Amino acid sequence: MPALTVQPNDRVTFGIAHQDEHLLVVEKPARLVTTPGKAHEADSLLNGLFARFGTRLQALGAKRDFGLLHRLDKDTSGLVVVALTAPSYDRLREAFEGREVGKYYWAVTRSAPTRPTGVIKRPIAEQTVRIDRYRTVKVAKITGAGKPAATAYRVIEASPMGALVEARAITGRLHQVRVHLDSIGSTVLGDDTYGPEAVRKAAPRLALHAHRVTLDHPVTRDRLDVRTQWPRDLRSLLSRLGLRRPEAAGSESHLEA
Repeated sequence: MPALTVQPNDRVTFGIAHQDEHLLVVEKPARLVTTPGKAHEADSLLNGLFARFGTRLQALGAKRDFGLLHRLDKDTSGLVVVALTAPSYDRLREAFEGREVGKYYWAVTRSAPTRPTGVIKRPIAEQTVRIDRYRTVKVAKITGAGKPAATAYRVIEASPMGALVEARAITGRLHQVRVHLDSIGSTVLGDDTYGPEAVRKAAPRLALHAHRVTLDHPVTRDRLDVRTQWPRDLRSLLSRLGLRRPEAAGSESHLEA
C-alpha cells in the first residue's frame, strides 16, 4: 500500500448521499473544514475521506486535489462532490469550470429580498485581512475590480422575523452566496464575517446548507440530482422564526439547473 499524503482520521464523520465506483457525493457537517490546513492538519473532511477511500484518493494525487471538485466553508453544511478516478475527476473538473454543475443552497436570512426571485450579478474579489497578531483570513468583497460572480435566488417562505431562501451559485467565488445575499440586505443568520453584530448572534451557526447538486455522470452521462434534508441543528431556528422546513414549504427548485 503506498504511503498516504493526507493523514487518515476515522473520527471525522460525514454522510454519503451518493456513491458509485466513479464518484461520491458526501454530506459535510457544519464546523468541519473541507481540506487540511493550519490548525486543522488532521481533522478535515479530506482526512475523514482518506480513512475510507485513502488508496483511491492517493492515486489521484495533489494535482487532482485528491478527488475534491469543490469546497464548502467551514461553517456551511451540505453536499460535496468527490471523484474516485482520474478520468472522472477530469470530466467533472471540466463540468465545474463550464458551469454545468448545479449547486443549490438553503439559507435563513434576516429579511427577504425585495424581489421574490432574481439573479445577483456583482463582481467579487478576495482580500486577506489580519484578525490578530498571528492570524489572517480571506474574505470576499464586492468591487468592480473583482471577478464576475452570479447567484440566482428565490424566496421559499418569509415571516416578520426572517426568510428562507434558496440560492444557486452560478459561479464559484469565495463566500459568494453569503456576500451576495448580504449585499441586497438579506444577510445569512449566524454569519460571523458579513452583516451586523445582531445577525451574527441570531443563529447557533451559519444558517447555510448546500442541499442539492445536479450534474451529468462523468461515465454513464446519466443526470444525477442528489439532495439532502434540512439539517437537524437548524430546525429550532426555523421554528423560532415562524418558518417551515423547506421540504414542507415548497422545496422544489424553480432555479435553472
